[in-house]
Amino acid sequence: MIITLILLIASLILSIVFVYMAITERDLLKATAFSAGQSICYATILQAMGAADIAMTYVAVSAGLYSAILVFVISKTERFEEVSSE
Repeated sequence: MIITLILLIASLILSIVFVYMAITERDLLKATAFSAGQSICYATILQAMGAADIAMTYVAVSAGLYSAILVFVISKTERFEEVSSE
C-alpha cells in the first residue's frame, strides 16, 4: 500500500516535470521525448491503480504511435522553434 502511494506520488511529480520541460523546450525533438516521458509516467500511474489494459494501450498509442508521428512531422519542418524579436 505504501509503495503504491510512493509510486503514484513520484510518477505525478515526474510527469509535472516532464510537462514543464516539454513546454519550455525550443528543440521540438526534445519536446517530443519529454512528452513521451510524461506519457510513460501516466501509464505507470494507471498501472499502479490497477488498470493494466488501459496502461498498455496508453503506452502503445501515446508514447509510441503519437511520438513517431510527431517525429515524422518534425522531420518535414524546422526542428527548432523560432524566437520572435518582439
